[in-house]
Amino acid sequence: MALREILVVPHPVLKQVSQPVEQVDDELRALMDDMLETMYDAPGIGLAAIQVGVPERILVIDLQRRITPVDDEGNEVEDEARDIREPQYFVNPEIVWESEEYGVYNEGCLSVPEMYGDVERPARVRVKWLGYDGAAHEEELDGLLATCLQHEMDHLDGILFVDHLSKLKRDMIMKKLTKARKGK
Repeated sequence: MALREILVVPHPVLKQVSQPVEQVDDELRALMDDMLETMYDAPGIGLAAIQVGVPERILVIDLQRRITPVDDEGNEVEDEARDIREPQYFVNPEIVWESEEYGVYNEGCLSVPEMYGDVERPARVRVKWLGYDGAAHEEELDGLLATCLQHEMDHLDGILFVDHLSKLKRDMIMKKLTKARKGK
């Protein structure tokens, strides 16, 4: 596995539409492993292949759970807490249904570093995809997983979370990013 460079706005590749994957093979699994390692290192909870310069319809997600043990008296032992990784791989994901109910989540993005904005998306979606082993899956997702999946799928179509914001909010974020880049 290897770390890959995460492209940052306004890199033009981020606006490309990604192409479907023909087959899941060892080369593709190596890419997904690299993407996961890159995402963990960033750190983030989702990453689309286009964000590492590969315009293919692939994304990885890991919402990770934090486990904090308790002592005999029921007190949390914070210094023994650990994250449980639960990586998920989505090749050629396709939303086949979305709920009429929407939810708002304050989203961020590894390609728009340290910037956040409230984005409204369907609260539940039914998704078809191929997994790490190439097997077909279809499942209804909700909560943070549904939000994250929709965010990452937007990347596959050249859409960033800031594209869902008002022009004013988007311009403010882009101005802050430009200023931060000049300050480095």
